[in-house]
Amino acid sequence: MGLMDFINKFKSIKTNMQYAKILNGYTPIFSQFGQDIYASDVVQQAISCLVTELTKATPYHIVKDENDLVPVDNRSNIQKLLDQPNERMTQTDFFEKVYWQLFLNYNSFVIPTYVRDNKENKTYTGLYPIQPTNVTFLQDPTGNLFVEFLFANGYKTTLRYSDIIHIRYRYSVNEFLGGNEFGQPDNKAILKTLDLNHVLLQGVSKALKSSFAINGVIKYNTLMDDGKMEKNIQEIEKHLANNESGFLPLDIKGEFIPLQNKIQLVDADTLKFIDEKILRNFGVSLPILTGDYTKEQYEAFYQKSLEPVLKRTGESFTMPLFTDREKSFGNKILLYPHELIFMDTGQKIDLFNLLVDSASCYKNEVRTAFGMRPLKELAGQIAMSSNKSNAENNKKENENNGGIENGNEE
Repeated sequence: MGLMDFINKFKSIKTNMQYAKILNGYTPIFSQFGQDIYASDVVQQAISCLVTELTKATPYHIVKDENDLVPVDNRSNIQKLLDQPNERMTQTDFFEKVYWQLFLNYNSFVIPTYVRDNKENKTYTGLYPIQPTNVTFLQDPTGNLFVEFLFANGYKTTLRYSDIIHIRYRYSVNEFLGGNEFGQPDNKAILKTLDLNHVLLQGVSKALKSSFAINGVIKYNTLMDDGKMEKNIQEIEKHLANNESGFLPLDIKGEFIPLQNKIQLVDADTLKFIDEKILRNFGVSLPILTGDYTKEQYEAFYQKSLEPVLKRTGESFTMPLFTDREKSFGNKILLYPHELIFMDTGQKIDLFNLLVDSASCYKNEVRTAFGMRPLKELAGQIAMSSNKSNAENNKKENENNGGIENGNEE
């Protein structure tokens, strides 16, 4: 079932409803924020950096069994959706769109489509990120919460809020949405910095243009009519165009008077300070942006800027995709950042020494971690140290020998 087929079923759901009640007194109608700050190249680069790293995380349907986390089989309906959310998007495409919407609007909405069987059980058929221009929260007489979405083409639909995946960013004063009290990004502070950055860049541009302005005056110590002066100017320009020595010949009538242009450029430290001030708003440092970072810098970036978003994303997907009963059995969505963690070759060797010693990884995992292709003949084989392998073999031999002896005794 496609998205339009799914939401068309709910076009008449808005019956006997009123605006949802919120404590701050505002009417719960929210329009998406205009993208003023995203004209800045620094802002776009910062968000692109965040989105690129976040899309490297892999989502899994897992079950928490007491103190252990067990991945659900790939045949799980939910895991299939996470692997390919819909017919138009790959997993990376899907999450890239979700995260861009999140950082642009501080809210990201995804509609899960589903069909019901005779017992009213849901089978999910797709996940679709949407871009509404207006969002209105409604309540029916029993207090159930609904969301009315208005899109750019004028299309409008109303869905149960409990059926929608809603990820919020900087969730603070608004009861339903991330951002400020109106459910929009609060960009007052960063707009001041961006304005200062714009002024500085304009100053650099004007300084460069002034370097191509008039650099001198030719004074003629005689009277000339306009036609003769124009002809002389053309001659001087011709000399300048053809001159390679750096000297300009003039006759006794002409005198060259240079103009002293003092070009004032903004120093590099000031520009760097402004860039860093903008980037700090998104939790991105210059080394992360340029890719020239250390392991410690990347770990700090992950813990401060990426990990909270990944945790929030997993929780936001878990809420509508599982029933209360399924959640009570430990079903949840987690995003694993194993492909994000930055390690050099030496650090990977240290890690796998620990994993292999405790028989906690597969042989093909070791190969792929170092850029080698997995081998079919190694599929499913656990990597373990020679000491542990010998101990396992001895244990099996002892068990087999014991069984034979018992049989002979009988």
